[in-house]
Amino acid sequence: MRKKLPGISPLMVLYCALGACHSDHGQAGEQQVMSKDSIVQYIKVLASDEFQGRKPFTVGELRTITFLQNKFKEIGLEPANGGSYLQDVPLVEISPNAPPLLSVQSPKTKIPLVNITDYVVWTENTDSVTQINNAEVIFAGFGVVAPEYNWNDYAGLDVRGKVVLVMVNDPGFTIGDTSLFKGQAMTYYGRWTYKFEEAARQGARGCLIIHNTLAASYPFSVVQSSNGGSKLHLDKRRFKEYRCPLMGWISEPAAMRLLNAAGQDSGLFIRANHRGAQSLKLNLKLSALLRTKAIFSISHNVVGLITGSQKPDECVIYTAHWDHLGIGRADARGDSIYNGALDNASGTAALMELARAFMDLHTRPARTVIFLSVTAEEQGLLGSAYYTEHPLFPLDKTVANINIDGINAFGRTKDISISGAGQSQLEDYLQEEVSKHGRYVSPESHPEAGYFYRSDHFNFAKAGVPAFTTNAGIDNVARGKAYGLQQENDYTAKRYHQPSDEYDSSRWDLSGGMEDLNLLFQIGKRLAQGTEWPQWKPGSEFKAVREKSLNKG
Repeated sequence: MRKKLPGISPLMVLYCALGACHSDHGQAGEQQVMSKDSIVQYIKVLASDEFQGRKPFTVGELRTITFLQNKFKEIGLEPANGGSYLQDVPLVEISPNAPPLLSVQSPKTKIPLVNITDYVVWTENTDSVTQINNAEVIFAGFGVVAPEYNWNDYAGLDVRGKVVLVMVNDPGFTIGDTSLFKGQAMTYYGRWTYKFEEAARQGARGCLIIHNTLAASYPFSVVQSSNGGSKLHLDKRRFKEYRCPLMGWISEPAAMRLLNAAGQDSGLFIRANHRGAQSLKLNLKLSALLRTKAIFSISHNVVGLITGSQKPDECVIYTAHWDHLGIGRADARGDSIYNGALDNASGTAALMELARAFMDLHTRPARTVIFLSVTAEEQGLLGSAYYTEHPLFPLDKTVANINIDGINAFGRTKDISISGAGQSQLEDYLQEEVSKHGRYVSPESHPEAGYFYRSDHFNFAKAGVPAFTTNAGIDNVARGKAYGLQQENDYTAKRYHQPSDEYDSSRWDLSGGMEDLNLLFQIGKRLAQGTEWPQWKPGSEFKAVREKSLNKG
């Protein structure tokens, strides 16, 4: 049964009214200009304290999806799920009933570890108690099994019932060996989600990832704020898929204490970067106790569309996630609301403004254009995963996915970058649009971060649909590259997944974001008005999936 939605507050009424007044829209036609003022007003609403950080299963979700439905209706989008703008997404929320306990014993001593400070652990086990008693701890390098790269950290290793300790990122990263995997650019093997998946395939009882700020691309504080409380997962009770009962991160200093107790040092991290390096039994025993409660409920994707005039069965889909982290651990200022202004109120606002731009076109799109605001991205790309498993439009009729996960709030740039460059022809379309404006496509400033695998387009890619996300450039028009990179790094270090990610008119400059958004509009319009089917490029791991779905191979 769907939860009753709350009424619209005075704040929401005010901004809904403001959003309806578009002095720069009118009949702009094919030269549609999107409104920065409208995007700002949307961000102010979505990132307000009233929306409580937009975490699924909270009043923040109810207020968010009410706001989005009202805006979709006001813009003129049709409900995409029969007569509803909502797609139910069954999830389970697993919350700690008490702080998790973790202890490690060497033959000589017990290594003290402090929850949150030294480790963050959780479980997807829906039982009220998850317990591990004296499980053997094994260092398994990067925890990677990649036949195409001739790499197997689990070769000759039986980790069933044991706990594996693994490194984040890809082999070669620690020593700067760019001859391994994709060099500086992270592959999916480097992502923490893969590490847990592979450990489960190997039958491990637990998997702990050793945090490193450079290798993970964010500080341990992000791990703490993102994983220290309740976590959401897709409700898969009817499936029998094995997952490690214990999953989590351990800080690098804490990991070093474990290695030292086992008679090892940081040289173990170096050796793990060499092909054929042996995983190591550490002669340590780990015990853990997690007391949890599980609540099964429904979250929601919000979906609207414009039906195509000529090929309504083919669609182009724009996505942005509406959720953030909710209310959590307070920062030094005492602020405990994780407003998520840039991540991703800004992308959600952009999604609505893109919808309005398409509605204002003189010529109705030939193909259907879908605007999908997904839930639970911050919990592991769950809303988009559910959509691709239960699509409202067949995926073999989905031409492309254009995802928006934050927009440039730091001023105009000469460049724009692509997450995971080299994957699909969508990148070529972007290059063509960029060149029309005297700009250029630059390499990712942090390819080691693996952004291609960290947002909702990834689930479409896994399903074979050509998909991409652009990143803000760093070549600031007024102040240059050093300034742009400093702004990007400053956000990651101080505001990403922190209560300080709030809208600040004195600091935000959306002029560059609007230029980037226009590029995405033009690409989507090209696809929606045309007959092209962008392809995956040779060497992409997603090419075969698409060809199979289209009966081409």
